[in-house]
Amino acid sequence: MNNFTQRILTGTVFIAAILSPVWFGPVSSTILFLIIGLLSLHEFFSMVQAEVRQPNKAVGYNAALAIYGGLNISHLYPDFPPAFQGASLIYPSFALIFIAELYRKKTEPFGNIGYTITGVLYTVLPFALLNDLSFSEAGAYDRGILLGYFFLLWSSDSFAYVFGMLLGKHRLFERISPKKSWEGSIGGGLSTMGIAWLISTYQTQYTIGEWLGMALIIVIAGTLGDLCESLLKRSLNVKDSGSILPGHGGMLDRFDGLFISVPLLWVFLQLIR
Repeated sequence: MNNFTQRILTGTVFIAAILSPVWFGPVSSTILFLIIGLLSLHEFFSMVQAEVRQPNKAVGYNAALAIYGGLNISHLYPDFPPAFQGASLIYPSFALIFIAELYRKKTEPFGNIGYTITGVLYTVLPFALLNDLSFSEAGAYDRGILLGYFFLLWSSDSFAYVFGMLLGKHRLFERISPKKSWEGSIGGGLSTMGIAWLISTYQTQYTIGEWLGMALIIVIAGTLGDLCESLLKRSLNVKDSGSILPGHGGMLDRFDGLFISVPLLWVFLQLIR
C-alpha cells in the first residue's frame, strides 16, 4: 500500500470515527473528546520528555481529568455538586502540579511545572471547551455546531493544501513551515467562507454573519495553530508527534489547528449567544 492510499484510508476512518460519536449524542461525544485530549496530552509529554525535561505525567493526567470533568459534568449530570463544576477545579489542579514538584527532586523543577501545565492547557482544555460548545444555554445538545466546526476546520486545511499545490509561490512562514504559502492560505480561507455560507442555510441556529465570523476565526487561528505545532516539533527536532494515525502522524499533527482555534471560538460564541 503506497503512502497516498494509506492517507486516504486513514483519513476516511478518522472522519467517521469523529463524526459518528458526535452524531449519536452528548455521552459519546464527551467520551470521544476526552479520549482524544488524553492521547494528545500523552503525545505532548512523550515529545518533550528528555533527560532534563521531566513533566509530571501522573499529576498532569489527573489535572486534565479534573478540568475536563469540571467543565462538562453539569451537561450530563445537572444535579452534580456545584463545587466540582465549571472552572472551580482549574486552580487547585494547577496548584497540585506545583506542590507535587517539591517532592520529585528533579534538576529543572520549574521547567517540569511549565511543561506539565502547558501540556494540559494546550491539549485537553481545547477539547473540554469544544465539548462545552455543543450544549446550549438551556442545556440542550447541539450537534450542529460541532459538525459545522469540523467541516470548516477540515475545509480550511484541505483547500489550503489544494490551492497551495496549484498556485503556491509566496511562502507564508518559511522559517517554521517551508511548504505553506499565502496563495494556499487565502484560497483555503475564501473556500471555507463559502462552506460557512452553505452551512448557514442548514444550521440556522446561527446567522450567516455568525457562521462567517466562526469561519474567519477557524481559518486564521487554525493556520496559526498549525504553525505553532510545527514550531514545537522543530524545537524538539521531531518529524511527527506520533504514529497512531498511519500516514498522518499523531493526534497533535491531526488536531494542531483545533488547539488554538477552539478557545477563541469559545470566547466568540459566549459573546454572541
